[in-house]
Amino acid sequence: MDLWELTDLSTPWCVHVVATLRIADHILAGDAEIDKLAAAAGADRDSLSRVLRHLVSKGLFEEPARGRFALNDSARALLEDSVRLGLDLDGIGGRMAHAWGSLLSAVRTGRPAYHEIFGRGFWEDLDAHPDIAASFDALMGPGHGVPDPHVLVNPADWESVRTVVDVGGGTGTLLAEILRTWSHVRGTLVDLPRTVARSDEVFRAAGVADRVTTVAQSFFDPLPGGSDLYILKNVLGDWPDREATAILRRCAEAARPAGRVVAFTGAGAGEDASPELLMLVLVGGRGRTLDEFRGMAREAGLEVLAVGRQPSGRVIVECRPM
Repeated sequence: MDLWELTDLSTPWCVHVVATLRIADHILAGDAEIDKLAAAAGADRDSLSRVLRHLVSKGLFEEPARGRFALNDSARALLEDSVRLGLDLDGIGGRMAHAWGSLLSAVRTGRPAYHEIFGRGFWEDLDAHPDIAASFDALMGPGHGVPDPHVLVNPADWESVRTVVDVGGGTGTLLAEILRTWSHVRGTLVDLPRTVARSDEVFRAAGVADRVTTVAQSFFDPLPGGSDLYILKNVLGDWPDREATAILRRCAEAARPAGRVVAFTGAGAGEDASPELLMLVLVGGRGRTLDEFRGMAREAGLEVLAVGRQPSGRVIVECRPM
């Protein structure tokens, strides 16, 4: 691999720009000629043409005639909601893109330096910008498509589960799918007030609103106790070890004496953890091996009982309070 290809920043930034300007949507709508395309996107004609011609040279979009652009299979991905959310520079995609400028500080110190770019830490930044927070919630929830509700290693165990708490469950997309799949289960969604406030539509659309309770709080505070199952998905990797252990400890406290805790991890037995570099620059989070997770769970008062994979491939770890 050529070093200069590895260090090329122009291509990813061009992709972010055309995603933000919804260029694929405009082409699909019939504005394929550069003058119409630039007008529809609110962009300078010459600058947009240069960006698109660069992307054509990289295999994203086609230019069947001079100044006329077309979608190819790669460019059609830009029509997908999850891709738009992740690349849009006006939303959470912009925060994730610009945060890479803090990587050097993060590597030198071992701590996130997001505040050096945006003036405050990631979570505080979301609190200060509700529109960015909304796009983050959409990316973490509906933007990822329909979640896999099979969160127990042995599916037969659902017969004994009556109550589920989704800890840090965002707008409730996973919990809604669980309740839709198992009609005998009732659920509780725990997340920050700004996030659970957006869950009503998710639960109504799934037809499960009558079986859900929402609790607007931090998962660092005591959790609703006495439920059969506590779920942590897309949570622990967002935090350094100390905070992740504290979250597990809250789950262990709430699950006592007979509940169980299911955590999603990035690595199964004998597998390496993902580098999780984006989490490094955003929040100081990290991937963990199964052995690292076991140690963290033990410190939090949990014993790992079973490890498995969802049908979709995600690793799940079931724990019981010690």
